[in-house]
Amino acid sequence: MGAARLAAPGQITIDEVALPEPGPGQVRIRMEGCGVCASNLTPWGGAEWMKYPTDPGALGHEGWGVIDAVGEGVEGFAVGDPVAALSYNAYAEYDLADASATVRLPASLAGKPFPGEPLGCAMNIFRRSDIQAGQTVAIVGIGFLGALLTRLAKDAGARVIAISRRPFSLDVAREMGADEVIAMDDHWAIIEKVKELTGGVLADRVIEAVGKQWPLDLAAEITRERGRLIIAGYHQDGPRQVNMQMWNWRGLDVINAHERDPEVYIEGIRMAVDAVASGRLDPTPLYTHTYALGELDQALNDTRDRPDGFLKALVRM
Repeated sequence: MGAARLAAPGQITIDEVALPEPGPGQVRIRMEGCGVCASNLTPWGGAEWMKYPTDPGALGHEGWGVIDAVGEGVEGFAVGDPVAALSYNAYAEYDLADASATVRLPASLAGKPFPGEPLGCAMNIFRRSDIQAGQTVAIVGIGFLGALLTRLAKDAGARVIAISRRPFSLDVAREMGADEVIAMDDHWAIIEKVKELTGGVLADRVIEAVGKQWPLDLAAEITRERGRLIIAGYHQDGPRQVNMQMWNWRGLDVINAHERDPEVYIEGIRMAVDAVASGRLDPTPLYTHTYALGELDQALNDTRDRPDGFLKALVRM
């Protein structure tokens, strides 16, 4: 099979490697595609803790496809089932996944893109945000995740304020139901605008979905007293400083909405399947860029550089 390998920082090779065989409790998936995650960018750029070359298919963890072999003891799955899975070598034509980390897709989603891991993350973040009808929710950063959360919050009956850097992202936020949009350009002007929109109270829930210091600072500043600050951005580039005096004074609830429990991950993917299959959530317009496996390097560069019109890259096998 063909599999992408990160040979060195900024260098991808596509290698022919042996087809993996499923062990007990595993399924083998003929991959149809895999989403490109921003967490790939640190290994792509070079990190001291990385070992190069990577394993075949490594870093790909947003895959979907069709089961083509099942291992001993697997129940509830059969060859031909369309699935999304938490597997970790999905930049390849085939990958293995534990059956317990695999979610069957209904017929209505078969053959369609379904990067289960980020969709499941959005559902889990939304669940932990505890968004209720009538609340004001500010979302800082409208990429793929922020756009999904905009739609989910609006569907829950919240008033949504979307804050983002790119005009294109603000247009997407409007399309996903945002009531107000604010350009993320001037720290204090944004705070004053949120005060104006909320009668000085600020937002009941603020979701930071960027993963950088300034957006985290901004998100805290626009969270009301006794409000909830939800950290959804992936802060992977080093320590952060927080204004603990303000966090204390306002009595903020601060939620780190990242999950590491595989069962919680999978429950999020199941919720995403239900939301998409029912029509409650339609991520299709957010899949803005598609690449072949041999173009993974360009997909990673575009995920890093975010050209105009870019939200989410998918690699199709």
